Amino acid sequence: MDLILLGLSVLVFVSILLEPVAVRTRAPLLLLFLILGALLGEDGPGGIQFNDFQIAYHLGTVTLAMILFAGGLETPIDDVKKAVWPASILATMGVVLTAAIVGTAASFLFDVPLIHGLLLGAVVGSTDAAATFLLLGHNNIRLRGRIRETILVESGVNDPMAVFLTLTLVTIVDTGTSINLSTLPELAAQFGLQLGLGAVIGLAGGQLLARMVNRVPLQSGLYPPLCLAGAFVIFDGTRLLGGSGFLAIYLTGLMLAWRLKGTRKRVVHFHEGLAWLSQIVMFIMLGLLITPSALGATLLPALAVAMVLMFVARPLAVAICLVPFRFPWRDHFYIGWVGLRGAVPIFLAIIPVISPGPVTVTFFNVVVIIVIASLVLQGWTIPWVAHLLKVEDKQNTHTAPAS
Repeated sequence: MDLILLGLSVLVFVSILLEPVAVRTRAPLLLLFLILGALLGEDGPGGIQFNDFQIAYHLGTVTLAMILFAGGLETPIDDVKKAVWPASILATMGVVLTAAIVGTAASFLFDVPLIHGLLLGAVVGSTDAAATFLLLGHNNIRLRGRIRETILVESGVNDPMAVFLTLTLVTIVDTGTSINLSTLPELAAQFGLQLGLGAVIGLAGGQLLARMVNRVPLQSGLYPPLCLAGAFVIFDGTRLLGGSGFLAIYLTGLMLAWRLKGTRKRVVHFHEGLAWLSQIVMFIMLGLLITPSALGATLLPALAVAMVLMFVARPLAVAICLVPFRFPWRDHFYIGWVGLRGAVPIFLAIIPVISPGPVTVTFFNVVVIIVIASLVLQGWTIPWVAHLLKVEDKQNTHTAPAS
């Protein structure tokens, strides 16, 4: 136990010290965590053999919930009010359009049935909250208009659609059934139930939890763990009722950030640190699952899918979804470009691998390549593209963004 504790402590210590490296090199920090995990894996100097996708799925569920909860706590309610409608359309219709375009291309590039391609499109269809929050904050980018709010709120609420599409398509692939006009109403009802329960329980539960925290007299250090425990009660309770736990816990964080009184700063700072720890654990664990020597077999078609995602699917979905909201064309391009993929697609890629169907670890490897391509190309160019498109708020360029 002492050796295990020592190893984990050193690993977290080294991971945290990577942050100044990421700032200086403008490298995506989450990519460095992923690389560190891969170096510790069976192909790297660490030589650790970790291929338990079941454990990775369960641990990933918990850490992703923590990240989303912290993201909700750190998102000002004014940002949500400004961007709730465009972000909601992008988080639903935008994910479906992205998944459909990417899935069609993947089916052609990998020569697989369309339903398998659509499954891949669903897995990589949502933007990643952790990657988006971190990279915009790291690069000290202040965006004008509604751009920043739309990007951040979308990345926080689009996971339920990706999860729903992934689980639905995994079931279809595993059972060999098909999607047709007769099954669409049932699928729409299932999605409405998940989204509706997640929204209602998250908003109501967050309000109730905030009132409790404001009224119950406790030692100041007990309020943050009380909020965390209450958030996970809401998260798991929503999941047990058939709703989207990820949406519920994100909205719980939003409600707490809005309604908490004297304890808000303490709660936010506590969960900010916990979110960092969750991101470190999640990305290193996912890095351990990666076998770099196995990526070469699907490298070229996976990179081709990544190019379709970044240059065709995401920009086209954004352009279609934002038409009613009269965003300038520069804003369209930038929101389309900051469609970062991170831990969520890799996490979702575990689901078809652990299911009893025909999907193998190759599917996971393809998603890893797509995510790495997104973090490298999009993550490294976020400041440059903002400057090129002139979407920065010049009056606040040197002011650190609110966390």
